Amino acid sequence: MLIPMATKQTECALDKMAPEFVGQAADMLRLLAHPARLRIVDALNSMGELSVHAITEHLDIAQAATSQHLNQMRRVGLVKAERRGKEVWYSIADARPIALLNCLCNCCERNE
Repeated sequence: MLIPMATKQTECALDKMAPEFVGQAADMLRLLAHPARLRIVDALNSMGELSVHAITEHLDIAQAATSQHLNQMRRVGLVKAERRGKEVWYSIADARPIALLNCLCNCCERNE
């Protein structure tokens, strides 16, 4: 699906942002550019704190892949982890990916 170019000015003009913020935005986009990571962020946002097992079952993603994606997001502070017995529970630690996910959903809904 082709998404048309925006025709009106957005609230966030990249040319007015400091270069380090543009770099951070690009890093976040790269991190979330995997369908499984987008689905994990969405699940954590909609369902709250979840164990690796619950995420694996809910999204039908292999446990090893789920753990790898969660570790990538944990290392950069997008999610936080808490060990409880033998399980590790994850939750959203940074609201920025949620805002980005909402923007993506809005763009896709308007272009269907």
